[in-house]
Amino acid sequence: MTPSLPALLLLALSLASFVTLCALRGAPMADLLVYRAEGAAVAHGTDLYGFTVTEWRLPATYPPFAAVLFVPTVWLPVPALKAVFLAGNALLLAVLVALSARLAARPLPPAALCTATALALWLEPVFQTLLFGQINLALACLVLWDLTRPPGARARGAALGIAAGVKLTPAVFVVYLLLRGRVREAATAVAAFAGTVAFGAALLPAASADFWTRRLYETGRVGKAWIVDNQSLRGLLARALGDPAPGPAWALPAAAVAVAGLALAARARRDSHGVLLTAFTVLLVCPISWTHHWVWCVPLLAVLLAEGRTRTAALVALVFTARTMWLVPHEGALDLELPWWQQPLAAAYPLLVLGLLITYDSMIGRSPIPSNEQTGTLTWLSRSFRSARR
Repeated sequence: MTPSLPALLLLALSLASFVTLCALRGAPMADLLVYRAEGAAVAHGTDLYGFTVTEWRLPATYPPFAAVLFVPTVWLPVPALKAVFLAGNALLLAVLVALSARLAARPLPPAALCTATALALWLEPVFQTLLFGQINLALACLVLWDLTRPPGARARGAALGIAAGVKLTPAVFVVYLLLRGRVREAATAVAAFAGTVAFGAALLPAASADFWTRRLYETGRVGKAWIVDNQSLRGLLARALGDPAPGPAWALPAAAVAVAGLALAARARRDSHGVLLTAFTVLLVCPISWTHHWVWCVPLLAVLLAEGRTRTAALVALVFTARTMWLVPHEGALDLELPWWQQPLAAAYPLLVLGLLITYDSMIGRSPIPSNEQTGTLTWLSRSFRSARR
């Protein structure tokens, strides 16, 4: 089955509009330039964590394993590399949409996949990921592909471990697997992650020692946690309190949210809910969750729409396209001086997800969707028919 002509035209128009905007804005793709510099440091044997690039003086922040993977970025001139990354991320978005539909147990036909991809491109986290040349879509695809594979699939958990080896935050999904009793998958993920650490240490022993003993704990290297770009609890509280280092005022609520979110994930009746609860709990409690990290809004929308929660899906889509955090003053230290009425605009993502977490039990209690997603739609219809006969 091939996509319909209107769906293909919509996708082409969406991509062309995005490329035009990139051309008008110059498409700096600052994060891509950091990746290229990391690959160059590995290729040339220079200090991996001692450089900064771009006008924003961005350093390397990922483990040495990731830097090794970035070596091929050195082989292309920057304009060609930007084009490759843009095309690759567009393709990864289509993959993420397809995987999100699989998570929701509602596979999409080609026409719907093209349409959904065309629309998802304009979600702010996705838009920023492409604009910055980020790898968020790749990591989300690795995690979702692994977690939605059939039970008993060979090496299930390995892709999750590799994703954690590139960027540490996916490692929290190992905790999710353990809480769900999927010990074998968790062990496979840990083994794969350990393999990435060993691989990085074998090729870059000095950089590995530097990263795991020092750089990992320098959270300031990632950026200023109080700016509106940061949509984590720490960013929300720093701006609300006018304090760039809220300390216990952030740590204690973050710990409470982590426990509550993972507890909900552990007892979620559906794997799709457990995965999303884990993903958004991580985004909330991490010290820094830039807006482009929130690409998990794509599977969230897929699950909400599949379950018939159109109003909630519309609200989520509105929040993730409105870009309210960019409407408030955010030059210099203005992020710490926002009036009370601008605070919700500056923290739209964490406030939305906190609301969903708080109302989760009441929402799921009214759900008509079967609790076991892996049985599929036909099994659900069969069970419903049997129930009706009784």
